[in-house]
Amino acid sequence: MLLLLAAGGAVAWSLLRGETPVPLGAKAEVESAAKAVGGAQAASAPVAAAPRKTAAATKPADQPAPNVVAGAVVKFAAPDVYPRSPASWFEAQVALARAGYSCGPIDGVGGAQTVAAWRAFQAQAGLAETSWLDPRTCAALPLDGPATTKYTVTAADVARLQPLSPTWLGKSQQSALDFETLLELVAERSRVHPKLLRELNPGFAWEQARAGAVVVVPAAERTVSLAKAAALHVQLEAHTLQAYDADGRLLAHFPVSIAKKAEKRPVGELHVVVAAPNPNYTFDPEVFPESPEAQELGRKLLLPPGPNNPVGVAWIGLDRTGYGIHGTPNPEQVGRTESHGCFRLANWDARMLLDLVWVGMPVYVDP
Repeated sequence: MLLLLAAGGAVAWSLLRGETPVPLGAKAEVESAAKAVGGAQAASAPVAAAPRKTAAATKPADQPAPNVVAGAVVKFAAPDVYPRSPASWFEAQVALARAGYSCGPIDGVGGAQTVAAWRAFQAQAGLAETSWLDPRTCAALPLDGPATTKYTVTAADVARLQPLSPTWLGKSQQSALDFETLLELVAERSRVHPKLLRELNPGFAWEQARAGAVVVVPAAERTVSLAKAAALHVQLEAHTLQAYDADGRLLAHFPVSIAKKAEKRPVGELHVVVAAPNPNYTFDPEVFPESPEAQELGRKLLLPPGPNNPVGVAWIGLDRTGYGIHGTPNPEQVGRTESHGCFRLANWDARMLLDLVWVGMPVYVDP
């Protein structure tokens, strides 16, 4: 039976099996760029550290309605009216990103990182914690415009593409560690998973594309103005990094990779000592004992900047030798794989974090 639910008077869902919410991990069907987004094709530093605000004030309400069908396909009918509530996980991911809550690469799936961002928003908004697209949270997180826009490939985009050497020595000899493919470039700029980007542009020949080509991408640029944060909190167990203001209000949320070895996870208070965009990278063979090439080299190398630099497009150094918060060439792996010791973010999240931090800022690493 189909049931239409109104949220804010502007959006209606078509759900299967009565009032069935979208269960954790369910994927809204992306049939085409238009249908996936409801037909949209338009184009001074604080001196005091803020106490960490938690979700303790809200009580979990993660109780899906009866008759949930595991693996059921949920189709949404979303009108071209804004603002309105998100009508799919894809739209929820876009709305979260615009508000400063990152779920990693946008993929249209309500996975663990998306639900973590969803719950971070709920905690800040004083809403009950859920892992599905509940009407109250959807109404509190309006989509203020189409979830997609169009991106036109420029001559500068094409000119910067270059192969990436498979060796450390080769990387050190490149002019830049830039994007290898147009798909990689557009995906990173749009904060989207390459797989979903292909789905949004069925039949598009990425390998043959030239300047002037137009593709559909998520419209996920941040739309809220963020002041400097008062403190950062890294939650090791949750694999998240959050920025708070002086009043304990959550400003931004990011998934993060942490050190593989527990002894390299520094619990306690650290401080920012430097914040650098587009850094180079000093390759030290001692940090990569698993690399045969590193052991053969026996010397340090200086790698040029670029999105495929080992620390990505941003470096936020901490007052513990060798430790920092930085970007990565592999955003799809953030929060899922582990680092040699630093805190690793997707490049777009690391770049956003640069706008929030300041030298001397406290960084609390929580177990």
